[in-house]
Amino acid sequence: MTAPTLSCIIPAFNEAPRIGAVLDAVLDHPLIHEIVVIDDGSSDDTAARAQAVALRAPHLRVIRLERNGGKTRAVTRGIAEATSSHILLLDSDLLGLHHDELTALIAPVLEGRADASLSLRGNAPLVWRGLGIDYISGERVMRRELLASRAEALQSLPKFGLEVFINGLWIEQGLKIAVVRWPGVESPMKHEKRGGWLMGLKADAAMLGDIFHTVTPLETLRQVFRLRQRRVPGPGLAASDHH
Repeated sequence: MTAPTLSCIIPAFNEAPRIGAVLDAVLDHPLIHEIVVIDDGSSDDTAARAQAVALRAPHLRVIRLERNGGKTRAVTRGIAEATSSHILLLDSDLLGLHHDELTALIAPVLEGRADASLSLRGNAPLVWRGLGIDYISGERVMRRELLASRAEALQSLPKFGLEVFINGLWIEQGLKIAVVRWPGVESPMKHEKRGGWLMGLKADAAMLGDIFHTVTPLETLRQVFRLRQRRVPGPGLAASDHH
């Protein structure tokens, strides 16, 4: 049997201040075979900063989209470009990310202890930390073919419908899921990136609108509890979390 390989797909939109630290965490990781950054039509120098890193990292490719199409389309392009058996989806704005967190997320899948994994960041909403799962986590590992075979469906999703779409696939396929706690990793709040609370609230509302356009609010609750039922013990998942 051929050993599994892993492509890291990083969609990025106006993340020039943060993408360098994320790439530093990914570069030279022994479990990551290639890195594909999809710049989603950024108006800042996100692409230039990623390309500067690519000059010293031949396994890193930067693809720039001419206009902003949203996270789902950026990831879909990344999946098409990736060449490995498995993919790691990684947000480009993470703070406090290091090799150890990545290993904890990747290893359960590549070692066959789980079919997929997702992170539970230190600043995830309190309710998700209490339940032991973040159903819209952007950091996930799975077989590439699971999404590559559904490219047309992905293209029809709204900008932020990706995670709940993936949840539905995982549940439908009956996958075993490792939830990996990342207590030292954070994702900036939208108001911090968008220049104030009003713009942050608008961004949050737009994201929720996309989610509920993809699945109903009731279905999102069902996803949370069905994903919890599919969890397997893994790094960062305490025995008391696993039911």
